[in-house]
Amino acid sequence: MSPVGQEKILGNFETLRVLGRAFRYAAPFRRRFAIKYLLSLGALLPLFITPWPVKIIVDHVIEARPVLPANYPAFLRPFTEALSGLPPNEILLWMIVLQAALLVLVGAVGTGGGERDRAESHLAGGHDQASRTENEANEGWSLASGLFGLIDFRFTIQLTQALNHHYRSRLFERIQALPMAVFDDERIGDAVFRVMYDTPAITHGVYRIILTPFTGAAFALATVGVIFLLFGDQPIFWQAALGMLAISLVVSLPFTGILRRRSRASREAGASTTSSLEEGLSNILAVQSLGAEDREQDRFGNDSWSAFANHRAVMVVGMGIFFFALLPGMWLGTKVFLYGADMVIAGAISRGDFILLFTYFLYLLFTCIDLGTLWIRLQESAVGLHRVFFLMDLPTEEEAPGTPELPQAVERVEIRNAHYAYPDGTPALRGVNLDLERGEIVALVGPAGAGKTTLAGLIPRFHDPDEGRVLFDGADARNFTRTSIREQVAFVFQETVLFDASVEENIRLGRPDASDADVRRAAVRAGADEFIRELPQAYRTRLGRGGGKLSVGQKQRIGIARALVRTSPILILDEPTSALDPETERALVETMEEARRERSVLVIAHRLSTIRHADRIAFVDEGQILEIGSHADLMARPDGAYRRFVELQTVGAA
Repeated sequence: MSPVGQEKILGNFETLRVLGRAFRYAAPFRRRFAIKYLLSLGALLPLFITPWPVKIIVDHVIEARPVLPANYPAFLRPFTEALSGLPPNEILLWMIVLQAALLVLVGAVGTGGGERDRAESHLAGGHDQASRTENEANEGWSLASGLFGLIDFRFTIQLTQALNHHYRSRLFERIQALPMAVFDDERIGDAVFRVMYDTPAITHGVYRIILTPFTGAAFALATVGVIFLLFGDQPIFWQAALGMLAISLVVSLPFTGILRRRSRASREAGASTTSSLEEGLSNILAVQSLGAEDREQDRFGNDSWSAFANHRAVMVVGMGIFFFALLPGMWLGTKVFLYGADMVIAGAISRGDFILLFTYFLYLLFTCIDLGTLWIRLQESAVGLHRVFFLMDLPTEEEAPGTPELPQAVERVEIRNAHYAYPDGTPALRGVNLDLERGEIVALVGPAGAGKTTLAGLIPRFHDPDEGRVLFDGADARNFTRTSIREQVAFVFQETVLFDASVEENIRLGRPDASDADVRRAAVRAGADEFIRELPQAYRTRLGRGGGKLSVGQKQRIGIARALVRTSPILILDEPTSALDPETERALVETMEEARRERSVLVIAHRLSTIRHADRIAFVDEGQILEIGSHADLMARPDGAYRRFVELQTVGAA
């Protein structure tokens, strides 16, 4: 990934664009979101019912007023007609039955405040960015509880996980399509954090975009309608609620930029912690051998504490918004409460009516607060989404639709006048020309950092030259898909990468359909069969993370076997003998001689014993091929660069 500093700072317009893009990622789940919307509305409907039993108990049980069905809305008249004429104790009994039914069905009783329950689940975790966002990726919730809430909850948690899996998988797919140069100077921990802990930002973001405006607006309008229906034109209640909506907007808008910056700092600190952990564990042997445990502990400790501190800063911003909205909100609520109390004193409404009216006002008030703070609550989600989209927008290796595949097994590779520079502008190759034909071994030799691996990487298109061309049987490599080109190449990397799988699974990585006989034949040719058979379960032995159960030399032989099991016509070996003993090295040289019968072999090596029998040796220095020829031809040049290189090795060995 490019350095974080190259990522844009989010403004309001960019935030809208990011949220709109996240909304499109939810498109494959539109039917499920429509169902979730209907379930949310269904969870809100009981709120219109739950205050009525309290009014009935206050007015007709405590105050013993007669039940007059005409004073109740149409949807309650059949029930109040059944209560009409009953003594207070029977009315109380029926209210208990109604409350019990509501409790079982939707988990709500009373006025819908503290007596109302909702279904939700969270994983155990702390309050850093990683813990919270992991919860978001697995979150299930419902505005109701009871039987209805259970159904809604199960549906929601499946939708949450499906959405996050889809989003996370798309990001991982994009990362795999990025050029190798993108990862040269960046820590893997940052990519891990973005995949695991930035992607869940889509959960709250999309839920808020889809559900809050529509369910909130529908519920607010319905509440205003009920207030108007029951109590005539009492504008103070809906006007006060709209006033709270305005207060929420006015108070929160100045904080949006601060919240985005704090949230970004929190996520970057979390990514730094993940990177420190990944690097510390990956290099544990180096840390222990150098006695650097205390330094690494301090580094991780500083990063970890910074993650918590930055998250606290996000919480402080939220507390600031609440503080600035508290006083005007309290003033507004007190004014409405006193107005309603005056209506009770004047006899305009009963005490039960007051409870009912104030409950509906609180519904409307909290809904307006949700709508008013929607923009501020979307800011943190936008930051996480932006970090993910930054990776998704990096140029990938994807070819245009219809790009043809390399049609046949390659007989000849030509590199013509190739120039290549690293992303920071540092030249790596300058005017390189090289041919590689089937049936020959070509060796690349030169000092460290000369450009040998970069040169070899042009063939499988790990890099494309900035100038010049790579030709396969005369055709430009850019005209074919990278996948079809890489199928023609078996590559043994300088650092062997093994997975936590069995030996045979690691060898089959590049050819899943290889038979057991093919796997064993490749292992024998790579000098790996003997030590593999001595493992506890031989070829079925799991190697652990990164092949931790093997020595460096054993890992390298597994990597060579992995390349040999492929039937690719081009074999590239990058320092294949660096960790091999002399006997195994001799066996590998014999293997290369055998492989040349059906392949082109390009080998990068420093050891003279590995390369001296190559058909041609190219001496590379500072991104240029200074000399090329057989070992004998190059040694015949008195002042040749290759000869000096060999003589230095000979003196060093002596």
